[in-house]
Formats: sequence, structure tokens, C-alpha cells
Amino acid sequence: MKINRFIFVTGGVVSSLGKGLVASSIGALLQAYGFKIHIRKLDPYLNIDAGTMNPAQHGEVFVTNDGAETDLDLGYYERFTGIQTTKHDNITTGKVYDQLLKKERRGDYLGKTVQVIPHVTDLIKSFIINSRENLDFLICEVGGTVGDIESQPFLEAIRQISYHLGKQRVILIHLTLVPYLTAAQDLKTKPTQHSVRELNFAGIQPDIILCRSEQKISQHQKEKIANLCNVPLSNVIPAPDVNYIYELPVLYNQYGLDTQILEHFGLNLPKPYLTAWTDLVQNTIGEEITISIVGKYTEFPDTYKSLVEALHHGAICNNVMVKINWINSREQFAEAQLQGSNAILVPGGFGDHGIEGKISTINYARINNIPFLGICLGMQLAVIEFAHDVIKLDDVHSEEFYICQNPIIKLADNQSVDLGGTMRLGEYPCNLKAGSKIAEIYNMTTILERHRHRYIINKNYQDILEQGGMLCSGISEDGTCIEVIELKDHPWFIGVQFHPEFKSRPFTPHPIFASFVKAAIQLNNIIRV
Repeated sequence: MKINRFIFVTGGVVSSLGKGLVASSIGALLQAYGFKIHIRKLDPYLNIDAGTMNPAQHGEVFVTNDGAETDLDLGYYERFTGIQTTKHDNITTGKVYDQLLKKERRGDYLGKTVQVIPHVTDLIKSFIINSRENLDFLICEVGGTVGDIESQPFLEAIRQISYHLGKQRVILIHLTLVPYLTAAQDLKTKPTQHSVRELNFAGIQPDIILCRSEQKISQHQKEKIANLCNVPLSNVIPAPDVNYIYELPVLYNQYGLDTQILEHFGLNLPKPYLTAWTDLVQNTIGEEITISIVGKYTEFPDTYKSLVEALHHGAICNNVMVKINWINSREQFAEAQLQGSNAILVPGGFGDHGIEGKISTINYARINNIPFLGICLGMQLAVIEFAHDVIKLDDVHSEEFYICQNPIIKLADNQSVDLGGTMRLGEYPCNLKAGSKIAEIYNMTTILERHRHRYIINKNYQDILEQGGMLCSGISEDGTCIEVIELKDHPWFIGVQFHPEFKSRPFTPHPIFASFVKAAIQLNNIIRV
């Protein structure tokens, strides 16, 4: 194992500045030079993982192939770099202390007093440095905000790595906010100064400062930041808002971020090959289609981050643009909210809040022949709606929500109702029925997709569903789980138990989303550019 160089990305002033996008963009730029890279996330919160966290506060839970429930930033890493992340690429304070206390109970510390330094920091350093392959660069994003109590052990671990390896192998990039005060009609650099000072208190001096701002930063303001934060002027780099996140690799290249990183390491290389990224941004034009997403966290778009990106990927390959019509399923259902929708999507979720609104939405899509995609819970509710409204089963619902006569959705075998890492997680194979729409979409009959669920369709109802016109067109390899359903007499109505959005990439759109967008175009006679 060998990692040649380390890049650490921290953030200051406020959270949600876009550190994950910075790390991902740096990764994409270094790949364009031909370097072998990997990205990891250090999360200071005390949860073991993101699995039980409120999506309205923390955003979506991204699932890796090996079944880790992780921070949504790992989705950015995969989409920008094409690298598959694993459970080894996201660590939390909770996971560190869980390992620490297990080691202490086993007597691994031989009677020593267990302390934050060196025991906690040693575990963090081990996580950062551990790699199963040779890498030119390892990029580590530190979650949270500099100055938080929770982040102190992570910053200390980074300080130690930087001290032992030296600046010739380590660079620290600090993303900070330069706010614009309307009353003063001026950008203010003082928050950035305080943020860098917090880093200095931790024994760390940033090498590059990225300045996130809504307004253009003047030369004078950059000089002020450079002078007061002890950073060369060339290393004070703008990080402006963009309309489209895939502009960032090209934009940061234009601002010289990659050049300054390579210069820091004494590398002098020709310009990177960024044609694919440039073409991708230029292809984001065309007629606009409206896709309604009906969920219970629609006021928090980060809850559905991978889903939205997958729709955009599907739009790019169809030469159209997607407008999202967000509909809160917890509010009273009204058909007027769905009028004008070229397609309707009901995403995954947990709990009984808003399920009646989702079922009404599914009924509307089915009756009006509107392209429909149901994911995880969205698929399960499509089965419930069909069983109730078409097959006319009495008292039919899901065991997750009600005790009923016909539990058409049931707890999967070997599943527990306990929370936290107990679901059917990660990548599983699925066999598709030859001749089905889903097999046509994939152009194959065996697929691998990522899952996050504990309830499944009750297979005792498969025959009655298919007799009524709902084809169970995808079955798990072990035969226990119905993975895909589709309607025989509907132009495009598909439900999937897995989460295809986790595998969609800007350069390789997921076939389900590409087909879903294409159906919305064709059925609404939309002219593509």
C-alpha cells in the first residue's frame, strides 16, 4: 500500500458550503491529468453512520455497493470521478469511538489510560491512510465547520499527518464564506479571517483558500485575504455559485485551482483533458420537461439529491432539460398540482406520513397514462393502489403501517424492525423476465442494483397481481424478493424495489432514468433539440 500525496478539504464560517463538490471537482481534475485518486469523508458527528439520521437535517443517505449507509457527499464522489466508494470511505466520530471502546474492553491498550491523543487520533489516522491500492492522491473531506468541538480530533489527526509527512506530501484546502452585506453593498472578509484563525489554533495553516461568495471577489479583497491569512495571492481562489454543478471542474481549472495544487507538489504537467466536461455543460440545453416528485421531504431537496441528479443525467442523454415540480405528499392531495406533469415519480421513504397522498398520485398517473416511476416505497405503494383499485382486494395495505387482512407488503425474511444498519443494504443481483419492458430498458436479463429496505412485496400475491395486469418482471436471484413491477396496459409504469439513482452518472446515465425521460418526451410530443 502506498499513497503518494494527501489533499485535505476543510470548511469554515457555516456548513453546507459545498466541500463535497470541491473534493469531487478536485478529484475529477486530477483524473483529467491521468492521476489515480480516491476520496474519503471524515464526519465529526457521533452517529455510527448516516442511516438513522433525519433526512430533513442531514440530506439523503447514500448507499454503497457493500451496503454502507453514508453521507450524501459520497454520491458526489462517485458521480464526478466514477470511482465506487465503500464502507471504508466514510468514518464518523461514533464509528471511531465504537472501535476504540471495543479495543479497550478487549484489553488492547494494556492498562494504559485511553485518551483522545494518541488513541482517538491514531484510529483516525489509520482510517485516512489505510488503502488497498497505490494512489497518486488521496482526497479527504472533513465534515462540519472548523471550530466545532466535534471536529477537533480530526483536525489534530490531520496536523499530525502533515507534520510527519511534510508539505511535499500534504496540502490543505480551506473553503470559507465571503458574505455579501446588502446594506453595506460590500463583501466581508472578516469571517474568513476568523475561520483561518480557528485552523491556526488547531496547528494548521491552509495552503489554499477557496472563497465561496454570491458576488465576484475583487482583487483588493483577495489581496486582503492573502495578507491577513498568510496565503500567497495566487492561492486565494474564488468559489462562486453556479447554475449547474458539473460546471465546477472546468471553472476551477480556469481559476487555477489544479495548477496551484500541482505547483505545491512540485509537479509541472500539460493542461488536463477536460473536453468531456466542457461538452457535458454545453449539452445542458433543450426543451424543458416537467417531472413531479411526490415525497414528504420535498422542502429539503438534499433529501433526494441522487434522484434529482439521475433525472438530469437522463435528460442530458435525451437532449432536454428537466424542471422538478416538488409536491409534498403530507399535504392534501389535489389533482391540480399534477396537471402539466410530463412524468411522475414517487421516491423511497419510511413511515406512514404522506402515504395517502402518494397513493392518490399513483392512481392519477395510472388512470391518466402518465409515465410513472416508483422507487422502493414508491413501488410498494403502487402495488397497494393497484391491489385496492383494480383487483378490488379488501383491507389491503403494508405491514409497515397497518394490521390488515391482506398484507400485500410484508417484512422481509430475516429482517428486524430495529433501526440502524439492519435493512437489506447494498448491491444484490436481480433476474429480469425476458420480453418485459424492464429487460428491454436494460438490454439484459441479469442486473446488479443497490438496495435499502426491510419490507418487500408478499409473494403470495404474485399470481393475483399478474392476473390483474401487473407483471412482476424482476425477481431477486434467491427468489425471495419481487424487485420490479410494471403495468401491461400502461405506456410506461414501472416500480423498482432498489435505488437506481445511486448508480447514475453524468457520463453514463442510468437506463431507467434515460427511458423514463424518453417516455415523458414521446408521450407529450416534446420536440428535442
